[in-house]
Amino acid sequence: MPEPVRTAHIMSSLKRVLDFSAAAVGLIILSPVILLIAIVARLTSSGPVVFRQERLGLDERPFVCYKFRTMYPGTAQRATHEISASAVTPAGGFLRKFKLDELPQLWNVLRGDMSLVGPRPCLPVQEELVTERRKHGVFSVRPGITGLAQVEGIDMSEPKRLAERDADYVRLQSIPLDVSLIFRTVLRP
Repeated sequence: MPEPVRTAHIMSSLKRVLDFSAAAVGLIILSPVILLIAIVARLTSSGPVVFRQERLGLDERPFVCYKFRTMYPGTAQRATHEISASAVTPAGGFLRKFKLDELPQLWNVLRGDMSLVGPRPCLPVQEELVTERRKHGVFSVRPGITGLAQVEGIDMSEPKRLAERDADYVRLQSIPLDVSLIFRTVLRP
């Protein structure tokens, strides 16, 4: 195996071990918060507590992404920027503001569908973004709960710019960068 390929394989394996460990510990430590959010969601809105949506992951393989439901049942399955603010539940607005709606994605990380850090997973119907990401090799890594583009405020409403920044992450990825992006996500208002 050539040295660059071997190094990339070792990096990927190390990242997977760190992701799995952090997700397992996170789910255990945050279980009281997760339970409280589930109770509040159940008491303040009808419908399932956890929202399930198909997203594209590593090598464009579809997977089911889990989040706390922040929108009313029956809201169209589209990208967040395409949904009216009136579709967001009162509790959902709070969960989104503090990024708590993402906590169930720790299960996706544990399963290997996602990483803690990487490009945010997109919907299969986001054709322009899928095309741009394919062109830039973004699907060569697992999607993440947070990523470089997210901490820089680039969302899926700018597919070309987002795919370019996601490609920068793919090229620059490292454990120190991931740790930095996790801290920037937590501290970002």
